[in-house]
Amino acid sequence: MRNNVNAHDRYRRRRIIIGPAVQHCNPSETFPAVPMPARPREMPSPVTGVALWCCGLERSPGDIAAVAAWLSPAESARAARFGTEDLRRRWIAGRTTLRMLLAEVLGVQAPNVAIRRGVRGRPELADTGAGVDFNVSHTRGVALIGIARGLPFGTRIGVDIERADRDVGADRLARKFLTARERATLEDRTPDARRRLFLRYWTCKEAMSKATGDGLAAPFRMLDVELSESPRLVDGPAPYVPERWSLQSVAVPEGLLATLAIWRGPE
Repeated sequence: MRNNVNAHDRYRRRRIIIGPAVQHCNPSETFPAVPMPARPREMPSPVTGVALWCCGLERSPGDIAAVAAWLSPAESARAARFGTEDLRRRWIAGRTTLRMLLAEVLGVQAPNVAIRRGVRGRPELADTGAGVDFNVSHTRGVALIGIARGLPFGTRIGVDIERADRDVGADRLARKFLTARERATLEDRTPDARRRLFLRYWTCKEAMSKATGDGLAAPFRMLDVELSESPRLVDGPAPYVPERWSLQSVAVPEGLLATLAIWRGPE
């Protein structure tokens, strides 16, 4: 990671809790003349070197207009392609919050954080020497943001967050995305228990696919995950070989499920 070792410590010392959100005591120190979006809530991280935040994405049109200038031309063009105004505002809220958090880590202003599309379109910092990796997941107006620094070179992270009450066709999707062993763990359970267990498997596999950048092209049905107090990958084809992966459940607010995946990069 970038040798700005005191950035996170400064952030922790300067924050104050206001209701469910996290606010800086003096945001104008870092972002002069730029309004701050609603602050995310920092989540307890299960891993040293990875910071996690959860934030709501509902913003007023005025709030969105105030921070939309932080976006790059490519990001602005992407935001304009969303089919509804609600989706556009939520995406802008998530991306500007990510920019704000990355800016604190890098010691720059949010508009100056250079983000590019990397391998398979996975977002990454343009400065690959900064030693910072990040990932974002959205679910119905809520975002989970992960930022890693100080991890071994080439390490990538992926996060996934889901609503615990998400209505999915668990039996149908299990046949498509789960291994035979995983499907067996769903048997002899109530429909709601099968749905919730499927979502736990899904957050693990989705987080891994986001770390590699494979997305929905990942071989989900070949990724064998064991769920316990700490989930783990037990089998999978390259690059999903168990010894290069760590899976961690994330303590998110009630009603949500989330997983952090850490990939120790390609060999």
